[in-house]
Amino acid sequence: MNAYGTLGIHEPYRHQIQAAELAHAGEHVVIATGTASGKSLAYQLPALDAVHRSELRVLADPGKIHDDGAVTLYLSPTKALAADQLAAIRALKLPTVRAETYDGDTDPASRRWIRDHANFILANPDMLHFGILPNHAWWARFFRRLRYVIVDEAHSYRGVFGSHVANLMRRLRRICAYYSPDGSGPVFIAASATASEPGTSFGRLIGAPVRAVAEDSSPHGSTTVAFWEPALTELRGENGAKERRTAVAETADLLANLVSSRVRTIAFIKSRRGAETIATITKRLLDEVDPSLPQRVAAYRSGYLPEERRALEKSLRSGELLGVSSTSALELGIDISGLDAVLVAGWPGTRASLFQQIGRAAGPVRMPLPHSSRAMTRWTPIW
Repeated sequence: MNAYGTLGIHEPYRHQIQAAELAHAGEHVVIATGTASGKSLAYQLPALDAVHRSELRVLADPGKIHDDGAVTLYLSPTKALAADQLAAIRALKLPTVRAETYDGDTDPASRRWIRDHANFILANPDMLHFGILPNHAWWARFFRRLRYVIVDEAHSYRGVFGSHVANLMRRLRRICAYYSPDGSGPVFIAASATASEPGTSFGRLIGAPVRAVAEDSSPHGSTTVAFWEPALTELRGENGAKERRTAVAETADLLANLVSSRVRTIAFIKSRRGAETIATITKRLLDEVDPSLPQRVAAYRSGYLPEERRALEKSLRSGELLGVSSTSALELGIDISGLDAVLVAGWPGTRASLFQQIGRAAGPVRMPLPHSSRAMTRWTPIW
């Protein structure tokens, strides 16, 4: 905890301690608490502790060949989330922890070094399937020392994709048991958003009994959630009925209002084209109000270069960006603090996604004065 103390974290929450102790005891565990409740700390505590202690043993006796050092494998559904976790681990400045990402963006020249020397590897299911498990003989030393497997945002593995990942987890467990000295394999730790039966669902995913920690003991600020009804237009649809403005146009208008009032906001939409369109319209509207504001709005989606994604994430955390229109790429677990508002353009598909998205806002949603003459009156608080 001394390393976390340098970051201002002096005492974990109750649910973090419960999950960490279950993992220390060798039980598979899933922590299913609300957005921004500190789920990362719950799995980092046992994983980093095991890595740190094993490396200290090596430093204490450098002349002895140690092959029982602990390593950790972290799996996330998105590269952005893995990069965010990597930054958080490196911020601890633990000299014993060699954390690296191993995904499609990893330089091929670096992959062998990561396989042989990294003790905290951050990957995704695709890379595990295509790059690690088929070459498990090359990874034998890693699997022999694998102590923890962390599955972040476990609720995202559902449907057909979830069934594929479930098979992947069973393959991983078989290979780990094969290389494990005692045949036991690693402890699985999952982090999940709102789920009705997190223990059951994650147990089905990995094919083993799981203990669930679902009671959230972290403090939360108040949040206002509102429905917004787009305005009617002069256009006529079927049987002469008036049509409403599109969700994209209305979301861009709202984002421009919020950014012009210096309210840090993320606007979520399903499609990549929608995210780009919202950003473009918002910039045009803001240019009429303050020419310095359009450059503080950007789109975020998959398909960008790794350098572009990291730059956008850094600008959003620092407050340089006031508004971002994004696909679900920024929905999962990214540590972005200080956001004031979230706009959700249309139903995101699941209740879990909705709560993940609105959970990006740390405080109450403020409704500012609009930049145009059209007053913002068509909103209805629902809780």
